[in-house]
Amino acid sequence: MVIHKTFSDFVLYLYVHMAFADGAMHPDEERVILEKMNKHFPIEGDHKKRFDEAVIAYNKIDDSKNHDIIKESFKHFDHIKFAQRYKIYADMYDIIHADGKVSEAETKAVNELKGIIDLVSVK
Repeated sequence: MVIHKTFSDFVLYLYVHMAFADGAMHPDEERVILEKMNKHFPIEGDHKKRFDEAVIAYNKIDDSKNHDIIKESFKHFDHIKFAQRYKIYADMYDIIHADGKVSEAETKAVNELKGIIDLVSVK
């Protein structure tokens, strides 16, 4: 299931997904995501508004669908180079470390993301 029109919107979804991996988004995780949005939405002025909309949209999604959304979206955006996909993966570490502690749920989520990237990257 692909629900994002652009790769940047999909990346924002991934950032939000990772921030909520432990059940709640810490303010420092939000801050890191907002900083990272500068490179994905460089000409857009109101990152906070787009972020808030992404959080609302994310919270409406049934948790059981996130794995399929991520997997199918990476397949859909197959024109994105492997190096850029792994940069996004590396960004996830910044997000999960933002609050100073990494939970088991966050570790599981980031490992799941790595597995999807590896699986989709092999054609």
